Order: sequence, then structure tokens, then C-alpha cells
Amino acid sequence: AESASGGDSAEGGFGGLGGTCVNVGCVPKKLMVYGAHYGKDLADAAAYGWKAAGPARLDWAAFMQRKNSEIRRLNQVYDKMLTNAGVTLIRSRATIAGPHTVEVDGRNVTAKYILIAVGGWPTKPAIPGAELGITSNEAFFLADRPRRAIIVGGGYIAAEFAEILHGYGSNVTQLYRGDLWLRGFDRDLREHLAGEYRRAGIDLRFRSNLARIER
Repeated sequence: AESASGGDSAEGGFGGLGGTCVNVGCVPKKLMVYGAHYGKDLADAAAYGWKAAGPARLDWAAFMQRKNSEIRRLNQVYDKMLTNAGVTLIRSRATIAGPHTVEVDGRNVTAKYILIAVGGWPTKPAIPGAELGITSNEAFFLADRPRRAIIVGGGYIAAEFAEILHGYGSNVTQLYRGDLWLRGFDRDLREHLAGEYRRAGIDLRFRSNLARIER
């Protein structure tokens, strides 16, 4: 958890323009999903006649640097779009001072309507040791690929991270308190995917509720 604090700045990471999707959601997730597939693809390539000088080696730091560069590029695209549209962008913490007033950067900004669209933040379970874990947000900024990882949750975000980290070579266990993950999706899909994850080597455990976290 201590190594996952990078990226929280106006230039990129948690504070960048573009919201969850651009910074800690769809875009970096897709880049990581693509990257996680290459390990198996490179192993399969030999069967199709491709020969490499030696075994493939993962440079996690280089990938993270390139991923972050792409996110910063998109942050700049949104900045340019807003500027060209005549939007005044103030990069600072704001508080609502009245029905039509926002206090920000030492001055008051007034408007007939105030739209609050700050997004949300993943929550940690109220258990002993919860502060030792990280959320999906920090997972996008891990300085090193974890040797082992426990993913808590049964939604699609948890499933995606289990597959990503497994693809990059981590030993992954995923815990879900219910009988079957991905609630709300087609049951046949949920059961089939559970079987595929287990066949791939992911330790998938249902009816497992986290009680505490210890070092």
C-alpha cells in the first residue's frame, strides 16, 4: 500500500481531468488488460514459428510510465477542449459558501446553479487492518507488480483486476462473500467465467468474507 501513493496530482493520476474513466477506470484498465495478455501470447507464438532470443521479461516500471504518459496526454486533451470552449478551469479545492457561491482559491465564484459532480471513491471494509489494503484506484499506480495479490469483491472491477494481475504473473486469490460473483449478469456467463478463472490458475473463493488484515 505504501508504494501505491503516486499519481495523485493535477498533472495526472487521481486528480487529472477526464474523471474516473480516463484516470482510474476504463482507459488505464484496458491498457492493463491488453498488456496482461502478452505473456500468454508470447508463449503461444513459438507454436507459430516465432522464436525469441530468450524468455520474455516484464518491465513493470516501463509499462506504468507509458500508461501514465497516455493518461496525461488525455488529461491535456480535456484541458484543451475546455479551454477552447471558453471554460475557466480553477485547479484548487472548493467549498460551498452559500446557495449561489463557491469559495475557491481565495475568492468567491457565484452562479445561479451549482453542479456538484465530483465522482466517488472506493470504500474499504470496516474491519481491523483495513488501512493495510488498497482500493482499485491505487492499484493503477503500483510501483511494482505484486508477487501475490488478494482481490476482495465479486463485481466486474474485482474480476478485471484478478485477470490483469494474474496475466502479469501475480499469484491471485479472489474472495467474494456471496454464492456466485458478478451479480446481475447472466447466470450461465457467471458460472462459465468462474470455471475459466479457476482453470487459468486463479484461486477463486466464494462464500468467503474478510474478517481482518494482518502483515
